[in-house]
Amino acid sequence: MCGRFTLQIPPELLAEIFGLMEIPVYPARYNIAPTQQVPVIRQTGDGRNHFAVMKWGLIPSWAKGPNIGNRMINARCETVAEKPAFRHAVRHSRCIVPASGFYEWQEEEGKKAPRYIHLKDGSPISFAGLWDHWKSPEVIESCTILTTSANLLIAPLHDRMPVILQTEAFPLWLDHNTSDPDKLKSIYLPYPAELMDMWPVSPLVNSPRNDSAELIAPHAK
Repeated sequence: MCGRFTLQIPPELLAEIFGLMEIPVYPARYNIAPTQQVPVIRQTGDGRNHFAVMKWGLIPSWAKGPNIGNRMINARCETVAEKPAFRHAVRHSRCIVPASGFYEWQEEEGKKAPRYIHLKDGSPISFAGLWDHWKSPEVIESCTILTTSANLLIAPLHDRMPVILQTEAFPLWLDHNTSDPDKLKSIYLPYPAELMDMWPVSPLVNSPRNDSAELIAPHAK
């Protein structure tokens, strides 16, 4: 799954990667948690990529209230085209949630020990996401992150991991004219374990109130 992640990508680099017309403004984050506001990239009717900020935890447009989003931070790629909460979004409202890394926890001596997971070369991570628009009466745009089966690096920690998009998959995933979910299935493969790395980090990350660079520093057991 994906329940906590970081974002330290320079705005200028994000604009370059996704061909944004303007350089976005957002702070570096080291402990992004569900229900918080997160940057996303989506494509709108003009065919261009746009930067937006959304609540993490998808609220379907038909929901009676926003609290359902608290349970919708992730969507399983295997069932996303059938689940009522996601089947419209996967056809018409896909997005990319940029990140620098994410956290997962491992059982150690009866305790949950956090690990920081990232790409070996330090490249930005692009999570496959979905978004939706809810209005009743306030307007909330929200998103979720897709998950797939874990690769060999993540498997000892959890049986799921976020869907991380390869650069060549960006155009297909963001293309608002692609509405056939079957065309997207090749994107859902686990990211290659040999391109990723992880290390133990401080238990300070357990509280979303903590948000500083020390959270991603290697931490001795």
